[in-house]
Order: sequence, then C-alpha cells, then structure tokens
Amino acid sequence: MVIITAGMIGVGKTTLTDLIAKHLKTQAFFEPVGENPVLPLYYADPKQYGFLLQIYFLNKRFAMIKKALSDDNNVLDRSIYEDALFTQENHREGNISDAELNVYMTLLKNMMDEIQTMKKGRPDLMVFADADFDTILYRIKKRGRDYEQFEDNADLRQYYFKMWSAYQKWYADYDASPKMKIDLQKYDLENKDSQKIVLQQIDDRLKELENI
Repeated sequence: MVIITAGMIGVGKTTLTDLIAKHLKTQAFFEPVGENPVLPLYYADPKQYGFLLQIYFLNKRFAMIKKALSDDNNVLDRSIYEDALFTQENHREGNISDAELNVYMTLLKNMMDEIQTMKKGRPDLMVFADADFDTILYRIKKRGRDYEQFEDNADLRQYYFKMWSAYQKWYADYDASPKMKIDLQKYDLENKDSQKIVLQQIDDRLKELENI
C-alpha cells in the first residue's frame, strides 16, 4: 500500500506523513527541503532559479515515487503528482519561460508514462491536508524558516495566497488515485485527541476502498 500526502507548506503535511507512517508501521519518504541547496536561492531570486528548482524537485520526486511503488508499504510527504502545480505558477509569475515550461512538461509526461508501466502504477490513496489561509500563514511564521518569512515581503505573501487557492482547484481535479481531505485547521496534530480522530478517518477511508 502506498499513501501520498499533499498540501500547502505550513499546513502540517510533514507531521501528518510521519503520523500515518508510524500508525501503519511503515516507511515515510519526506520532501527534500532541508537538504535542498536550490530552495534558499529560489526565495532570494525566483526569476533566476525558478526552472532549476522545479527540475531539482521533479528529479527527487520521480525517484521517490518509483522507490515507494516498488516497495511494500510507504507514505510520501508530497509527490510528483502535485509538482506541476508549482511549475505552472512559476510560469504565470514569469519565473519560468515558455520554453522551460515545455521542457518541464515533456519530461514530466515521460516520467508519468514510465510510472504507469510499473507493476503498481499509482498510489492507493492521496490524503490532502487542508486549512484556511490565515492558519497557513501562522504556521509558516511559527516554524521559523528565514527564507519562508513574509512579514516584510508582500510578493511572497501573495505567492502563498495564489498557491493556497491553486491547491483547492488541484484537489478538486485530482484523479490519479482515490483521495480524501483532512481538516488540519479543525484537527491540530499537536493534540493527541486530534491525532486519533485523523488516523481513524484515514483508517475508515482505507477500509472503504478495500470494500469497493
């Protein structure tokens, strides 16, 4: 069984991924952020480093999803299925050129085609972590990564809002696997009771899928 998690930065997706993995006694694959040498460069100069960042993430996420789909049970913190969301937004912002977008989309299609030829060609469930925009901003500020801070950067705050809005449509359109939404505004994963409720919701969805 392979579960992927999706959602905005700051929503609690990494905590959710770790929680699910421990609950199911399986391995968690985490998004390569701390070890990413391009990400701080991108926040400093998105127009110069937009394409490089997206190719870096695409390469990492392709390797992660192939490894996960080849193993028995895994949970992935963000996956290749939502990667294009960021690339398309960078294109709209002028950080990625038309030619770069075409290169990226062709490469992504080739990768997706390869994934679909695997014995297990898709995840079993996508869990979307959701919260309102003000909650997202609060949590980004709370975790304190310098290059993510927006208080003196109106453009970055606006970018976050655009990504938050884009994620709502992305979830509605997602059809690569079964899916479910977890309300991480209502259920704070720092609270043990909330953790139990969220895990029960996921267990119920998995049981439902088994019976379909």
